[in-house]
Amino acid sequence: ILGNVSEFQRVVSVLQEGVDFDIDVNASVFETNIRVVGGLLSAHLLSKRAGVEVEAGWPCSGPLLRMAEEAARKLLPAFQTPTGMPYGTVNLMHGVNPGETPVTCTAGIGTFIVEFATLSHLTGDPVFEDVARKALKALWKNRSDIGLVGNHIDVITAKWVAQDAGIGAGVDSYFEYLVKGAILLQDKELMSMFLEYNKAIKNYTKFDDWYLWVQMYKGTVSMPVFQSLEAYWPGLQSLIGDVDNAMRTFLNYYTVWKQFGGLPEFYNIPQGYTVDKREGYPLRPELIESAMYLYRATRDPTLLELGRDAVESIEKISKVDCGFATIKDLRDHRLDNRMESFFLAETVKYLYLLFDPDNFIHNDGSVFDVVITPYGECVLNAGGYVFNTEAHPIDPAALHCCRKRKEEQWEVEDLMREFYSLKKTKKFIFKRASDHGEGESAKDPADASSEKAGERRNSKKSSHSLLSCPSQSFNSKLAVLGQVFLDNS
Repeated sequence: ILGNVSEFQRVVSVLQEGVDFDIDVNASVFETNIRVVGGLLSAHLLSKRAGVEVEAGWPCSGPLLRMAEEAARKLLPAFQTPTGMPYGTVNLMHGVNPGETPVTCTAGIGTFIVEFATLSHLTGDPVFEDVARKALKALWKNRSDIGLVGNHIDVITAKWVAQDAGIGAGVDSYFEYLVKGAILLQDKELMSMFLEYNKAIKNYTKFDDWYLWVQMYKGTVSMPVFQSLEAYWPGLQSLIGDVDNAMRTFLNYYTVWKQFGGLPEFYNIPQGYTVDKREGYPLRPELIESAMYLYRATRDPTLLELGRDAVESIEKISKVDCGFATIKDLRDHRLDNRMESFFLAETVKYLYLLFDPDNFIHNDGSVFDVVITPYGECVLNAGGYVFNTEAHPIDPAALHCCRKRKEEQWEVEDLMREFYSLKKTKKFIFKRASDHGEGESAKDPADASSEKAGERRNSKKSSHSLLSCPSQSFNSKLAVLGQVFLDNS
């Protein structure tokens, strides 16, 4: 959909023939969610844009949505624990195996709210969002007295098995989903959780714009290493508007990239070199992901330089006849006989978006579509897409299409109904509102003109900008791909 519509249509056509999830296979609950459920939901929401014929009632119905729901239901037995935290593995036919280990990593517990809440809003079944929220709250309840969470926990007893606290492997996407879940759902509680964690992380793990691993109860350093998976953090910081700190940390990580032509899995910070048996680079996306977010927020050309370096490095040292190989050792650039799926799903996608400023994903809200659902008119494709942790974009506006809403929850819908006839056109373009600071309100969208319809709005007032269709209730600033949301906009 980003660059090859015909290929997207072919894949969707194959998927619509049906996929059988009722198979005797032990599957990772985490991986199945982010790859299968997330991928199907994203494809479902992007299918009409790609020219795929959708059924009546879309986006509230459709074969890809039904497949996503079926896959997610196969994961629900994993959440049936005394704590609400899920097992790490589930059998798609029989549920949780009797001998399954109750130890799950923190990320494997806290990385469901984006996909599961989207599924609940589109299908009307609250069970998915409910179990995801319960798991998030269980982790929050079991954080240490100094505000940190460990790496692995027993989902039956809620006892921490691995007590290393950091922002990298085993924990990373938990923090990511608190922020993205807060943005997607306009959820103040989730954002408050992250901001509290952010304080503890800065207090105990941050040293000279690096983030180390510490003991979760004492805060003492346990591993003075940087993991390549941690490179998502500057991008996450940019989403909450902490751009200065994000850029300083990003530049630290970028120096490691320039030293080796990629990010080793582990990097010993005091020694300034790789860690034994962790010298590989499987073409991970995290640093490029951060570059994309930060570039949208700052337009700093240094971020484009990283993108250029990444393209040149990957082409030079990892390209082979049938794809792009994992780099087994960055010290001599020896290759491994494998290519990870996230290279295409994430690394290449973030590079593409970094260098494509006019891509629809970067839409600032000036262009959008209006569709008719069984519940009324609905605005879609207005921008502000939320990527799941496998880089599948979710349109946050879609979450408001499939349920009856109070008037104040979707003021833009009323605005559209009053001033436009859907019989004339399905797409509208508005002039972009002028920039405004923290103490100012955005210009009233009711005063904007429609370039396509050629009609003037009347003077009806609205406190919401086009980019913030749902009610914005946060007291703090949020930024999505560089677009700052204020509590009054």
